[in-house]
Amino acid sequence: MKIESFRDLNVYKLAFELQQEIFEISKKFPKEETYSLTDQIRRASRSIGGNIAEAWHKRRYPAHFLSKLSDSDAEQAETQHWLDTSIECEYITAQQHRVLLEKCQRIGKMLGKMMSNPDSFCGRSENT
Repeated sequence: MKIESFRDLNVYKLAFELQQEIFEISKKFPKEETYSLTDQIRRASRSIGGNIAEAWHKRRYPAHFLSKLSDSDAEQAETQHWLDTSIECEYITAQQHRVLLEKCQRIGKMLGKMMSNPDSFCGRSENT
C-alpha cells in the first residue's frame, strides 16, 4: 500500500488509538486532577500523533523529519511517565497500565525504525 498521508502510517494509527483510549480512561480521573495529571497525560498522548503528522509534512527536509519524530518519541516517553503516575495514584488498573504502556513501547520501536531509516520516507516526491 502506498503511503499518501500521515494517516496511512501504522505508527500514526496506533498513536491515535492510544490517545483516544487515554482520553476515555482519564474521564474517570478525580476532579482535582483536571488541570494537572488529566491535562498532562492527554496533552502528551495527543502530541505523539501531532508530531508524526508534522514529521510527515517536513519529510522533504530529513533533519526536520528526524527532529519531529524525535519529539514524538519524547512525547510517548512522557506519556509512559504519566501512565506510571496514574497507576501509582490508583486511577487506572494494572491491566489498563500494561496495555497502554505496551502501546507506547510499540510506538517507540516504530519511531525508532523510522528514525534509523529516514531515506525510505524522505525520498524526493514527484510534483509535490
